[in-house]
This record gives sequence, C-alpha cells and structure tokens, in this order.
Amino acid sequence: MIEVDHISKKFRISRKQQRELGEDHSGGKFIQSVTDVSFKCRPGRIFTLLGPNGAGKTTTLRMIGTILTQDKGTIRVAGLDTLEDPDKVRAKIGFLTGTTGLYSRLTPEEMVKYYANLYGISGKKFIEKRDSIFALLEINEFKNRRIGKLSSGMKQKVSIARTLIHDPEVVIFDEPTVGLDVLTSRNIIKLIRDCRNNGKTVIFSTHIMGEVNMLSDDLAIMNKGKIVFNNSYKNFKTEMKSSTIEDEFVRIVGGEK
Repeated sequence: MIEVDHISKKFRISRKQQRELGEDHSGGKFIQSVTDVSFKCRPGRIFTLLGPNGAGKTTTLRMIGTILTQDKGTIRVAGLDTLEDPDKVRAKIGFLTGTTGLYSRLTPEEMVKYYANLYGISGKKFIEKRDSIFALLEINEFKNRRIGKLSSGMKQKVSIARTLIHDPEVVIFDEPTVGLDVLTSRNIIKLIRDCRNNGKTVIFSTHIMGEVNMLSDDLAIMNKGKIVFNNSYKNFKTEMKSSTIEDEFVRIVGGEK
C-alpha cells in the first residue's frame, strides 16, 4: 500500500531561471513542483500516474521512493512513514527511473548481483530470481558484457532487473518502456501484470496511452503539480466526454470542452 496525504514540494531556483520563467512566475526564489497531492495505491492493483511533461509526476514518485523529501504532508509505504523510516521503506520498494545510473565497468551479471547482495539476497533464491528476470528480459545474451558497451535499451533492461531482484513489495516504474523495442516492451507489460497478480503494489508513469489502457486499474492525472483526476480507470472510461483516451487526457489537462 502507498498512502500519499496532502504532499507538497517546492524547489529553489536561480535568478536566471526566474527570468526565464517570466512574468507568470510569482514564487520568487522558489518554484512549486507539487501542490497538495493525495492518492492511494492498493496491493494487487496497478496505479497509473499520467500527466504532461513538468506536471510533477517524477517528483512525486521520487518522494514516494525517499529520493526526495516532501515539504508538507505525509507518505506511507507498506505502513512505514517515508520521513521517519526511510531505510526501511527503501528495503520494501523497487524503483525504476530514467535517471538511475549504472556502473559502466561492471557486467549486467555483476551489477544485479551487487544489488542483490545489498538486499541480502543470495544463494538459491538469488539464482532463481536472476534466471527468471534475465530470461524474461533476454539479458542472458549480453550478461557478461560491460555495461558501458551496451545500448540504451540493454541498459534499461539491466535497470529493470536490478529493480526487481529483491522481490520488492512495492514497485515504482517511471516510464519503464522508454528506449525499448516492441517485443521487450511487451515483456515489461507482462512483468508489470505479474507484479499485480502476485499482490504487489504497483505505481507507474507513462506517456504511452496504449499502456494506460492495457495496465491501469486506477488512474490519477497530474497537471501543473496538482491532481486533476483520481479514480478507477473503469470510471475514467465511463465518464469520458471524448471519443479516445488521448483526447480525453488533452481535454482534462488542457481545459478543452
């Protein structure tokens, strides 16, 4: 379970950034990224966080993952407060983000083993989990090559394997199919569904409307740091005023009638 309760986050910006933002910016030395955001992600369901660039999605996910701390409000992950017990929260989650770095001189095998060791995963349990993930993501063919020599798509696969190696209770995917080919993207979709079917709490962000339709049990739409829709995906489709999901998204965030 993820419980996000009235969180807000602002960032300090430079004078140059203030000038670039122009007259519409009224926050002085700060820019508000997330404002009074609340939602719940339940086990055995996939919660989709959708929004345009700059809406505050990644900031929100990073606060859930304890990479950032909120200025206001509370976040609880698997019953743990992210500010009071950040280390225990990190042990419960797997977090895939596009900015997560990999050690270029290690191989995928070494990289995933390193993280498994950090989480205390070893022996038969590690081998079984590694073999399952590597087979699904087709990592075996390059598992002994240095990461620095891999393509962006291959690196993304390694990041996903590292995210899931400790069998986390809560999984956070920030645009997990970016840079992947169609076949691998399908495998990732299957993997996300498997996480749901295994009772995990899953939250993911995406820009791909097809993924929203294939995966979403619950949906929240963010725009300019605020939640503008938060309900089940079934209700979203029932209440749509547009003919397509994409058009409805544009209507909600763009104010189209």
